[in-house]
Amino acid sequence: MQFDDDARLDTSEVQDVRGRRLPGGRATVGGGLAGLIALILGLFLGVGPDQLGLSSGDGQPTATESSLAQVQQTCRTGQDANVRDDCRMVAVVNSVQDFWNQEFERRGGTYTRSPTVFFTGQVATACGAATSAVGPFYCPGDQKVYLDLGFFRELRTKFGAQGGPFAQAYVVAHEYGHHVQDLMGTLNRSQDGLMGANSNAVRVELQADCYAGVWAHHATTTPDESTGRPLITDLTAADIRDGMDAAAAVGDDRIQERYQGQVTPETWTHGSAEQRQAWFYRGYRTGDMAQCDTFR
Repeated sequence: MQFDDDARLDTSEVQDVRGRRLPGGRATVGGGLAGLIALILGLFLGVGPDQLGLSSGDGQPTATESSLAQVQQTCRTGQDANVRDDCRMVAVVNSVQDFWNQEFERRGGTYTRSPTVFFTGQVATACGAATSAVGPFYCPGDQKVYLDLGFFRELRTKFGAQGGPFAQAYVVAHEYGHHVQDLMGTLNRSQDGLMGANSNAVRVELQADCYAGVWAHHATTTPDESTGRPLITDLTAADIRDGMDAAAAVGDDRIQERYQGQVTPETWTHGSAEQRQAWFYRGYRTGDMAQCDTFR
């Protein structure tokens, strides 16, 4: 996965609050078993921690010796994105949102840009306070994506994914798939409280995987809105395999087998490894969001 070295990154689409803490050091999810359970249940849920019963507190982050505006200072060009993880995520956010903005416009709609918030440890959101144990998530209450970059290490060490730059990009694109669902009014279908292999919760997650694939299909042809050239210049078959590997690693069956020793489809919320790979690849192969109707 390669970015145009000369492209200018739009850091306004990322809010960097790494190094900050909630007042009093408060956290809603502790370590140990509670944190692990939260990670398993919350991983890629697509909605905020309030949906997991993890909300508490209404404080806003308070700066300590924080990394205020790290990305604004260090992530300026595509060359930075080619060498730094945080800058790569800025570039992916730019590319994903440029695509969806143009796709909505092509379809006669209006896309509302959503910031990604980089945090460490814990963060306050319109969906409640959460810790890194929840994993990456989208909060419809403030229409923001929340991401602790340390999750990518967890993806390899706890879930057995191969990793790689495009595995990281897949995670971000999946969360923006939930933003697209929010704008289109389909995200709320997952909030009926039901679980299982055929539940709406699973269908919403698989559709977000498909939308991530649609973006990947167009990633090297979507013009950057500042330069007119694609921000992503190269996406290889190996990159796509890394993305598919990451999708499989966070399948419900893989997670349950690893942490429970058995697979219980009646409690699924995200879909199996095979389903997640299949829907991501369907989006990637067709490049057509109309092919992502997981509710039929």
